[in-house]
Amino acid sequence: MASIRRPPHTLFDLPQSMNAYTCANLVDGFAFVDIETTGGPAQHASITEIAVIEVDASGVREWSSLIRPAMRIPEHIERLTGIHNDMVASAPRFEDVADELFDRLEGRIFVAHNARFDHGHIKAAFRRIGVNIRPRVLCTVKLSRRLFPQERRHSLDHLIARHDLKVGSRHRALSDAQAIWQFWQHIHDTFPPRQIETHIRELIARPTLPPYLDPTAVDALPEAPGVYLFYGENDIPLYIGKSTRLRSRVLSHFNADHQSDRELSLSQQVRRIDHIRTTGELGALLEEARLIKSLQPILNRQLRRNRDLCAWRLDKDLAGPAGISLARPGEVDFHHPGQLYGFFRNRRAAVERLRALSAEHALCPPLLGLEKHTPGRCFNHQLRRCRGACMGLEPYADHHARVEAALAHLKIESWPYRGAIGIREGDALHVVENWCYYGAVSNEEDAGPLIARGKPAFDFDIYKLLVRWMERQLVVVLRPDGAAGDDGVPRLYAPLTDEGSG
Repeated sequence: MASIRRPPHTLFDLPQSMNAYTCANLVDGFAFVDIETTGGPAQHASITEIAVIEVDASGVREWSSLIRPAMRIPEHIERLTGIHNDMVASAPRFEDVADELFDRLEGRIFVAHNARFDHGHIKAAFRRIGVNIRPRVLCTVKLSRRLFPQERRHSLDHLIARHDLKVGSRHRALSDAQAIWQFWQHIHDTFPPRQIETHIRELIARPTLPPYLDPTAVDALPEAPGVYLFYGENDIPLYIGKSTRLRSRVLSHFNADHQSDRELSLSQQVRRIDHIRTTGELGALLEEARLIKSLQPILNRQLRRNRDLCAWRLDKDLAGPAGISLARPGEVDFHHPGQLYGFFRNRRAAVERLRALSAEHALCPPLLGLEKHTPGRCFNHQLRRCRGACMGLEPYADHHARVEAALAHLKIESWPYRGAIGIREGDALHVVENWCYYGAVSNEEDAGPLIARGKPAFDFDIYKLLVRWMERQLVVVLRPDGAAGDDGVPRLYAPLTDEGSG
């Protein structure tokens, strides 16, 4: 049977600031919670003791109960907590106290030290009996860090010593819950109520899940790198995103205040969430770019597929006028791209950018193909907008050098290897050639069959990712058959030498 203990305090014992804060701003109050366990995971019935101190407008009430776990308590845990196997042999199981515990937690802010542990075990225990609880959770470790940033350590033992808290038996649920409650009273005697309230509201900010979304879909998300996909009615792709912490990122979309119209629209439309785990951030970025191009979700604004992508290609022949033309990615060998600059989303954007550079650097529009060339005449030169290269007043070589300088910040990187490489990230090997991403494999032997499927289309977003990441990731140079290089030794990214060796 659960033991009910009479409250040692009343509402009038509360500091005046706490009294006002509790009644005015958090009407349903708080539940200061602590549990003891066998040391086993939350997925098993490992709770051995639960304590709750309820604080609300009616006063302060304490409750605690031993719990019979589904496994024996290890000897070292017995020594730590003082809870022995014979003490819990006749104690109620969790399901026997679940209704009473639910009532004590319902509507209140769940306060615990290292709250992820206590909340995780209690939530899992409720789930095993078919009950889903989603309280607002406040971790006093995080609150202590906010209020006492000058302190390095915030364990319960350190809080007890630092703030002279009075506790009975350490590592017993009720004593530890009382310590948390004393810490709460202490901070309200120390800090202005508004400062505490601000920190609490930020720490307990809990997303409101969309009405049509199954809560278990969010619970199943890991705190790991990957890509998440939101689907609406009829399984229409709504939005695709990536994160190194999938669950936290997904929940951030559903904040109650909705930071943008897009977030609000997403919350109203989403019906299903799917996810793909990756071994790291690069894999998540690459997979996000690939999926957005293929699925075209309606709420993604960036990384959209662009069939009109183009770049300016500059002729190296300095003997005549500096010829310039538009090139498509499919027409370019990135091993030897020559002088390639861009990319631009379409021909119009490319021409507008070149026209702006021409005006800024006093280049000759006829030689750039922006205007019709009339021999012996140049309207721009008459207006002193160019140096007259098309009339022979400026050497072609000088004009060409100025064109190169004007375009330099748009220069596209050459592919620095003879063939394909694999970029190491955890257990994955991302196979890339000519800035095109083939996919991920687990080892070098699997790269060959992946390459044999055919070269993927060039993607400018993936190109930008790879240029940035290859400078800090280990790569494996692959032979034409996709296997590792002759020595098989991973090496750092390095450009080809003048002789063309990697």
